[in-house]
Amino acid sequence: MESLDHATNSDLLSHFAGKPAAAALMQRFGGLTNLAQASFDDLLCVKGIGKSRAAAIKSAFLLAQRLTREVYPEAPLLDTPDRVADLLREQNRVYTVENFQVVFLNTRKRLIAVQTLSQGTLDSILIHAREVFAPAIVRRAAAIVLAHNHPSGDPSPSDADIRVTRDLIRAGQILNILVLDHIIFGRSPDQGMRDFVSLREAGYFVD
Repeated sequence: MESLDHATNSDLLSHFAGKPAAAALMQRFGGLTNLAQASFDDLLCVKGIGKSRAAAIKSAFLLAQRLTREVYPEAPLLDTPDRVADLLREQNRVYTVENFQVVFLNTRKRLIAVQTLSQGTLDSILIHAREVFAPAIVRRAAAIVLAHNHPSGDPSPSDADIRVTRDLIRAGQILNILVLDHIIFGRSPDQGMRDFVSLREAGYFVD
């Protein structure tokens, strides 16, 4: 079998959906992100996709998500926005509503755990300091990173994002738990451009 490294998305899909169905999937959904977000019933509406092929497609995306969360021999170091984004990107890519996550870190900025705390509407989430810091205290975290997605694809922070971030920074100072950053995921408009914004890099944090 030829190397799959340079195969197109349609070519890869054809291995478990067949070429005609793979072409129909890409025509209907346009790309892998929309395909990953598609429900089981959405897939069944595509000509050539039955229950077994729909299950195979959903399983492939679930395996890809789980790969990003697989246990490491040593907890990953999350000392830069890019490293945090690499950890969380795939799970945020498929969300169709906002999901607010907290990354708990030890004193060496290594991962303790990731927890989703809130799921909101298409454009808003509600989050309170107690929901963020209670599990941080239980996990004995020394620092946290906040993260959420913008389903619109634009990762630019809203006024509410900035306000919530600053409120949580102040709460963390009282509890001696450092808020290192707030990562907002969107979609990159051009290849090579970032698909996220770091509020610390954007200047919304004051040390």
